[in-house]
Amino acid sequence: MNHLKMRRVAAKVVLKLLTFEQKSIRQSISKDMRSRVNSDDTFLKRIITRDETWVCRYDIETKKQASQWICTGEPRPRKARQCRSNMKVFLIAYFDWQGVVYHEFTPNGQTIIKEYYLDILRRLRETIHKKRPILWRSNSWVLHHNNAPAHKLSLVSDFLEKYGTITVPQHSYSPDLALVDYFLFPKLKIGLKGRRLQVIENIKKESLMDMKAIPKSAYEKCFQSWMERWRKSITRRGEYFEGDNVL
Repeated sequence: MNHLKMRRVAAKVVLKLLTFEQKSIRQSISKDMRSRVNSDDTFLKRIITRDETWVCRYDIETKKQASQWICTGEPRPRKARQCRSNMKVFLIAYFDWQGVVYHEFTPNGQTIIKEYYLDILRRLRETIHKKRPILWRSNSWVLHHNNAPAHKLSLVSDFLEKYGTITVPQHSYSPDLALVDYFLFPKLKIGLKGRRLQVIENIKKESLMDMKAIPKSAYEKCFQSWMERWRKSITRRGEYFEGDNVL
């Protein structure tokens, strides 16, 4: 098909084929966030975002980590297929443009129900008091959390309203617009891939060491890149944009 200037490509796998309404909401949220930043130069620095992830005892290496140097003519090395370990811990992390504000590993078997999430918010407030005293005194910090069921219940909403905590939305099915999904957790896990940790405490210890090793400059850059992702979302009318070269 060279004479038609066409090429054959494989379809890109995405989290979800978004509906028109979902794209519109993504675009609307991105416009709102950009507007807030443009009207308040402190807004981005007052946001504390959160999410959670599983950290495994063993996670397979990336293709880059598993690559080997070979001489010309040598056959490509082979290795057995491997899977992630079932031994894992659940990590919840809150961070802002300066770094991690609060984190915790949930007890084994604990689910994030409304009562437990409320306790997390109480512990978060105590930590903000210690680590971000200026934000605490002015009560100007902004919570950015996802649409998990426990986050949307009236018990949680009433608690946030009681203390005047402002929240900003994160639309569902949007890892390309969530800082933890494209920044913190990938950086945290890359150092753990290919390593076998023997006990739960080692998983916690090593993951925290890797998280603490991320410099403040990386967090600042992450928040700056967030604005560029809003722009791309607006330009693409809410469609996913990662991996595309049309922008």
